[in-house]
Amino acid sequence: MDEADNYPLKPKQGKINISFGTDGIRGPIGTVLTPSLALELGFLTGEVLNGDAPILIGMDSRTSGPMLASALAAGIIASGKDVWEIGLCTTPAIPCLIKKFGLSGGLMISASHNPPGDNGIKIFGCDGNKLDYSSQKIIENGINTEYKNSSGSNYRKSGKTTKRPELVQSYCQTLLNLFEPYRLDGIRIVLDLCWGSATSCALELFQNLGADVTVINGEPNGELINVDCGSTNLAQLRAAVLKENAAMGFAFDGDADRMLALDERGRLIDGDHILYLWGSELKKQRKLPGNKLVATVMSNLAFEQAWKTNGGVLERTPVGDQHVHKAMIQNGAGLGGEQSGHILCTENGLSGDGLFSALKMATLSVKRGLSLADWRDESFKPFPQKLVNIHIQNSCVRKSWNNCEPLNEAISNAEEQMGADGRVLVRASGTEPLLRLMVEASNQDTVDSWTSELADLADQHLNAA
Repeated sequence: MDEADNYPLKPKQGKINISFGTDGIRGPIGTVLTPSLALELGFLTGEVLNGDAPILIGMDSRTSGPMLASALAAGIIASGKDVWEIGLCTTPAIPCLIKKFGLSGGLMISASHNPPGDNGIKIFGCDGNKLDYSSQKIIENGINTEYKNSSGSNYRKSGKTTKRPELVQSYCQTLLNLFEPYRLDGIRIVLDLCWGSATSCALELFQNLGADVTVINGEPNGELINVDCGSTNLAQLRAAVLKENAAMGFAFDGDADRMLALDERGRLIDGDHILYLWGSELKKQRKLPGNKLVATVMSNLAFEQAWKTNGGVLERTPVGDQHVHKAMIQNGAGLGGEQSGHILCTENGLSGDGLFSALKMATLSVKRGLSLADWRDESFKPFPQKLVNIHIQNSCVRKSWNNCEPLNEAISNAEEQMGADGRVLVRASGTEPLLRLMVEASNQDTVDSWTSELADLADQHLNAA
């Protein structure tokens, strides 16, 4: 009997094929993400997750969140499991609370850094980690395969839903306990909360450590989430840091699992800088196993060269925090992450948490007696990088872009001319209909020239298919 034969929910003809991307299921509301899909997904998740403990559901501020939460909860209780609904929270609050209360798992409704019209669903197991590949495939097969209706015996026991908004405070207290010895008294800090998940607790966290905090985009607003603000657009934060004469500023994405920082001069401190600076501190304290950092293929070449010169080891993975997480587990690394500001560390249970990373960078800077700007100067000067997105609607063409001979020839030519101090990286987005093209070199003009030429070629040939 096929796995899907066990499930009573029958999908309609002609529905969109659903698959897990690099960070759950994500897409536009009303086409990819619908209440009927969430209902099925909730039921199948309840079947897949082991244990009799409740399943947690949280969400960011998007207007579609409550609709999806209701549908997911209905599906889960139909599977016989209980649901705890936390409401507005950050993504890292979900794994934290799963482990703290011994829950069967959890779901986060968020499209992370995507625009307001999108949403997504991330699923976590009882260990607080993203759902494993085999469980993802069971859910995908259950949703995408035409299967028989069962006798309905699965509905003999129905779970119940309980509202648990107070759990946000439990998550906040867990974070504060990790920083209990450290203070930020009188340090002027600006927070860009992106109208999203960070509005649930970020101000409270920094104020509890004594910081003098200015907040922008600080209310939950699903219609403005990620719109020209947060970690995807630092212009508002930069202006506020300079206006307030702040020591530092931190910007979060929609669900606050990533963070980018600015120093007092408005200079960017991205995930590569965070890994280098934080890693250097751990290395000095002999708390960095094998002096190894884990980063992705997107990380800057100058970062890699500087870290190796500093006696460190850098392992690169494909893009996606799940790949970083897997590599860290396999080799026992203590710190890793992405250039985009998604940082994982053993101190926080390998949970990517933008609030934890911001608190860590702020407290380490104060502990060292350095301004964030002076500390940044101890790191490296990045090579110019340029990342462009080419819209390719045809998913088959997008995923098989490397079959395009003219584009491949141009990439080879670019890399040959740039030599060891340059590279080209092309990948299909796992969550959006985009081909991401990144060019990096020691010279900005070289980067701009090759980016323009390669992007035009990709658009010309791949959208003509």
